[in-house]
Amino acid sequence: MEPSPASSLPDRPHLARRVAAEFVGTGLLVTVVVGSGIAAQRLSPGDVGLQLLENSLTTALGLAVLILMLGPVSGAHFNPVVSIADWLLSRRASTGLPLRDLSPYLAAQILGGIAGTFLAGVMFDTAPAFSENQRATGGHLVGEVVATAGLVLLIFVLARTGNGRVTAVAVGAYIGAAYWFTSSTSFANPAVTIARMFTDTFAGIAPVAVPPFILAQLVGAALGLALLLIFYPTAARTAGDVVVPTQREHQP
Repeated sequence: MEPSPASSLPDRPHLARRVAAEFVGTGLLVTVVVGSGIAAQRLSPGDVGLQLLENSLTTALGLAVLILMLGPVSGAHFNPVVSIADWLLSRRASTGLPLRDLSPYLAAQILGGIAGTFLAGVMFDTAPAFSENQRATGGHLVGEVVATAGLVLLIFVLARTGNGRVTAVAVGAYIGAAYWFTSSTSFANPAVTIARMFTDTFAGIAPVAVPPFILAQLVGAALGLALLLIFYPTAARTAGDVVVPTQREHQP
């Protein structure tokens, strides 16, 4: 007989460990994005296309590594829309992120992202400053809807089909590609969006563009979930296995 979802919850790593993993993982993700953006600006001045190539390739590789490294602890959400979607899908089955864990996850992701921006600035001797990079055009917002919808759909489809072992590579590849096929360069993450407004560099986003970007990301997440439930109606049963199934701790 299968254990009930409720009985399996205590087997997860302690909430403090999972929240720490989300803080560190989101922080390092933003460090990768911002740091590689600064490096690209300095290494390839005047060539925006090459800067984007350097930034996107580094982000894709870095994200895949972070998922592999911290996924067994927290699931490697590193993204508020993923955590919210996990909670929404699992409300009835109680298989995903519990409501009591949602707020700590979101706080860790946002604060970790901001810390990651500051860390990149320290490493590259760049003082924190609000970005002047205006991004909130109509096309950019549509790009964020598309990027976020695709990301959410991909993550939960991999969980639904039992292909979680390739999630790190698939998600890294998707984000790397979305840098190029979306006009917004695929932020697709409210925590990363908030964090990137604190750097006036290649990777930055002006504060005024942050609220519309986050709204577009939420719309994209809702669209991704709608497509998921159309294609895979039983997705809620595996919601707890995103992004990477957490390592179960067996109590003596």
